[in-house]
Amino acid sequence: MSSNSPTAPQLTVRAIILGSVLALILAAANTYLGLFAGMTIASAIPAAVVSMAVLRVLGGGGILENNIVMTAGSAGSSLASGVIFTIPALVILGYWETFNFWWVLAIAGLGGVLGVLFSVPLRRSLVVEQNLAFPEGKAAAEVLRTGENPAQGVKILAGAAVGGGLAKLAAASGLRLIPDTAAAATYVGSGIAYFGTNLSPALLGVGYIVGLNIGIVVLSGGVISWNIAIPIYSAFFLDGNPELAQAAAGLSAEEAAGLLWSQQIRYLGVGAMLIGGLWALVSLRKSLLSGIRSGLAATRAAASGIAVAHTEQDLPMKSVLIGIVLFSLPLLALYQTIVDSFAVSLPMTIIMIVAGFLFCSVSAYMAGLVGSSNNPVSGITIATILFAAVVLLGLMGRGSEIGPVAAIMIGAVVCCAACISGDNLQDLKCGYLVGATPWRQQVMLAIGAAVSALVMAPVLNLLAAAYGIGVPTPEHPSPLIAPQATLMASVSRGLFGGSLPWNMVAIGALIGAAIIAVDEILKARGASFRVPVLAAAVGIYLPLELTVPIFLGGALAWFAERTLTGGATRGVAPSPEEAERLGRKGMLFAAGMITGEALMGILIAIPIVTTGRSDVLALPEFLQFGGWLGLVILAVLALLLYRTATSRGPAPSDATLRT
Repeated sequence: MSSNSPTAPQLTVRAIILGSVLALILAAANTYLGLFAGMTIASAIPAAVVSMAVLRVLGGGGILENNIVMTAGSAGSSLASGVIFTIPALVILGYWETFNFWWVLAIAGLGGVLGVLFSVPLRRSLVVEQNLAFPEGKAAAEVLRTGENPAQGVKILAGAAVGGGLAKLAAASGLRLIPDTAAAATYVGSGIAYFGTNLSPALLGVGYIVGLNIGIVVLSGGVISWNIAIPIYSAFFLDGNPELAQAAAGLSAEEAAGLLWSQQIRYLGVGAMLIGGLWALVSLRKSLLSGIRSGLAATRAAASGIAVAHTEQDLPMKSVLIGIVLFSLPLLALYQTIVDSFAVSLPMTIIMIVAGFLFCSVSAYMAGLVGSSNNPVSGITIATILFAAVVLLGLMGRGSEIGPVAAIMIGAVVCCAACISGDNLQDLKCGYLVGATPWRQQVMLAIGAAVSALVMAPVLNLLAAAYGIGVPTPEHPSPLIAPQATLMASVSRGLFGGSLPWNMVAIGALIGAAIIAVDEILKARGASFRVPVLAAAVGIYLPLELTVPIFLGGALAWFAERTLTGGATRGVAPSPEEAERLGRKGMLFAAGMITGEALMGILIAIPIVTTGRSDVLALPEFLQFGGWLGLVILAVLALLLYRTATSRGPAPSDATLRT
C-alpha cells in the first residue's frame, strides 16, 4: 500500500495522541515567546521532524500520518499567538486579576474551532484554483516526502534547545550569572541617545528565521522609535508635558528613555499597526471576494452528489454552518454574562462572526501569498477591536467601564480564529501536495486547537506570577512586555475615554502610510527588498534591545546563505536546491534555541511562584558577571548556529514566524 494512497493511515489514535502532546508543548513555549518578544514560532515542520522520529521508533508511520501529527502541532503554536496577542489585555485593563481557566478555555477553544470552520470554504479556491504559494506548506511537504533524516533533525533540535535553555537559566530570572540586556544611554544636550541589545538566544533565532529583510525592517522601526523619536521628543516637546517632564527629572538617561517610550513614543507603533491592518483589507478586497465565491461554488457542487477525489473532500458545508451556529451560542452566553444586555451581546456576537470570517479569509490569503512571516494578524485584530469599540461606543456610551473589555472579548475570538485559519491553509497546502484528505486535517486542527486551549490559562498564570505581564509593578519592574496585548488594551481603553495619546497615534499612522508608499514603490520596481508595514510597526512598538538581536540573527542567516551559495564550506558551490536544503538545518537550530529558552522560562517560573521570591535561583553576587559574558554566550551560540547551517549533511527542517 502506498504511504499516500486513500486507504493509508491518517487520523490514527497514536497520531492524535502524539499531535496533542506536541500541540501542548509548542503552545506553552510560544506563549512565553510571544509575551516576551511579540512574535511566535510557527513550528509545523519541527513537529513533523519529531513525528517522523517518534513514529519510526513505534514501528513506522507513513507520510499522511506524519502530516496529521504536524497539523496538530502547528495548531498549538497558532492558537498561542491568538491568545497572547489579546487575552492578557483583560488583566492589563484590570478586568481580571488572574486568567480564569474556563473563560480562557472558552475564548481560545471556541475561537480556534471557528477558525477551522471559517477556513473550510476557502481551501479549494486558495490552495487548488488560485494555487497560492503557501511557502511553509510547500517546505513542509518537501520534508515529509523526503523524510530528511529525522534522527539528525531531533539531534539538532535537542542540542539547540539545551543551549537556549541554559542561556535562559543563566540570565536575570534564573541564576543571574548574566543580565538580560547590555545597554547604554547618555544625554546629548537636552536629548537622549540610547542603544542596547537583549542577550536572548531566542531573539537571535527569531531573526535567523525571518531573515535579513525583516530583521532590517524591525530594527529600522526600533531606530525610528528610540534613536529619532525619543531624542526629538526629549529635546523639543518634553517641556510641553509637565507631568512627564517632572517624572523624567533626575532619572538616568537610560531610565528617562524608557519612560518616554512607555508613555508616548510606543504609540507611534499603534498608529502604524492600525493603518497596516486597514491596508491589508483594502489591498486584498478583490482577491478575497473572488476566493470566497469560488470556494462556496465548489462546496455546492460537492453537495449536489458529484463524486470527488479523497484529496478534495472537505468537511461538508452543512456541518460547517451548523458548527458555526453551535460554537457561536456559547460565545453569545459569554458576552451576555459580561454586558448583561442582549441588546449589546447579540451585536457583539454578530460582529464576531462577520469579522471572524472576513479576517480569517484575509489571514488565509496572506499566508498563501507571502507566508506566515508577514501575516498581518496583529494588525487585523487591532482593526477588529477598533471597529467593535466604535459600535459598542454607540451602544454603551463613552464612559462605559465594560466597553473596552467587550471590545477585547470580540477581538480575542477573532484573533484566535484568524491565527488558526492562516495556519490551517498552510497545512492544507502541504496535505494537498502529499495526497492527504482535507477533512481529516480539518478535524485534527480542531482537536489541536481545543487541546492547546487547555494549557493557556495555567501557563499565563504561571508567567504572570513569576515575571508579570505588560505593566511594570513594584514586584515585577521588568515584566514580559506582551506588546500586542498592551496595544489592544490601550486602543480599547482610549476609545472609551482613556488617556490615549492620539497625537502620537496619528503621527504613527502617517509613518505607517509612508512605509506603505515606500513598499508599493519597491513592489512596482520588482525589488527583492520589501518593507512590510507591520514588521516596521512591531519594531517601533518594541524596546530597541529586542530588535537588535533579531537583526543580528537575520544578518547571520544572510551570511550563512552566502557561504552556502559561494561554496565556502566545500570549495564548490552547491546547487540552489541543495543550498536551500542545507540551510534548513540552521532554521531547525534556530527553532530549537527558541523552544529551549521558552520552555526554560516556564520551568524557572515554577520555583519563583512556589517560593514567592524572584531571586530564588540567584547565585551569590560575586559569581554574577556583567553583560560581556552574556555577549560571549550569545556569540558562541551564533557560531554554532552558523556552523550547523553551513555544514554538510542532510537538511531536516524549516520554520517561520508570525507577528
